Amino acid sequence: MRKRELKVAIVHDWLNQLGGAEGVLQVLKELYPDAPIYTSIYWPRAMPDQYRDWDIRTSWLNRLPLIKSHHQPFLPLYPLAFEGFDLQGYDLVISNKSAFCHGVITSSETVHICYCLTPTRFLWDYHNYIRHERISPLAGTLLSPILRNLRLWDRAAADRVEHFVAISESVRQRIRKIYRRDSVVIHPPVDVDRFQVQEHHEDYFLIVSRLVPYKRIDVAIEAFNRLGLPLKVVGDGRDRARLEAMAESNVEFLGRLSAHQVEQYLSGCKAFIFPGEEDFGIAPLEAQAAGRPAIAYAAGGALETVVEGVTGLFFKEQTAESLAEMVLAFDEGAFDSAAIREHAQGFDRQSFKSNLSAFVEQKIGR
Repeated sequence: MRKRELKVAIVHDWLNQLGGAEGVLQVLKELYPDAPIYTSIYWPRAMPDQYRDWDIRTSWLNRLPLIKSHHQPFLPLYPLAFEGFDLQGYDLVISNKSAFCHGVITSSETVHICYCLTPTRFLWDYHNYIRHERISPLAGTLLSPILRNLRLWDRAAADRVEHFVAISESVRQRIRKIYRRDSVVIHPPVDVDRFQVQEHHEDYFLIVSRLVPYKRIDVAIEAFNRLGLPLKVVGDGRDRARLEAMAESNVEFLGRLSAHQVEQYLSGCKAFIFPGEEDFGIAPLEAQAAGRPAIAYAAGGALETVVEGVTGLFFKEQTAESLAEMVLAFDEGAFDSAAIREHAQGFDRQSFKSNLSAFVEQKIGR
């Protein structure tokens, strides 16, 4: 059964913020333009205008007050919402999962492929989550039984998936450990063509990120406070006020910028700073698409996307001291912008489309 003959549905956790998951969603929609998108909530104001032309089908959660701007307090309800979708009649369901959307119920005739961004982090990396989110001991005690029940549901929901695809080797290992399932790795798409290599660069380092605790932007700010070197931070989020309060005058917060502005800052930076541990991490590859080296924490997906000494450098401990030491050792002249971009092209959108299409044909071919 060829792709154009398939009746396909795409399932996504929530549509109230932009991130790496939404970048994957947009390419999935290009692959399957007629596929409706099933999601828990949809906040058009927070999403690109092109989403308004899509067939987006929301759950009953979408009618609850405040949920679109504050979706975390409603976490216990998401399993019920995804189990409530009627997905009868589809040949293929692709769940683009970082939280609960893999828990949809499909018929025996439907092939369910889960493109797994990560086994749900706040369930399975609980202690790191509560530490970085600065949750009080009382709140942690109240959350504990809720999260325990959600872990049981999440583990059972994984058994509803026929085939798992992981975004990185790190995630493949987590899927095996947590869900006891095999998976293949297909790296997420990077829009390499958006970015241009420029000959001259300015004297600043750059971060492009959502400003939330687990991204560990605080490590970078503390390091640059000590160094006194210029650091520009692009992005916004609930951690912004805390980060601004701790930053010295050499750290500049630029907030949310247009895509074109982000491209310009990436092309012009001295190097890109990536202090968090991510399951993959699109942003360092976008910097590399612009020919700029990345200085990244040596963990998670960065180990698969940054080539030490060729496209960037690693700092070994997630501390301000370790990052500052590597920034001081960084020599911009040691890196070839053309070679860096060539590396990024191996992760472009067409590679993702070809790899995923081949996988789907293998699993659903009649």
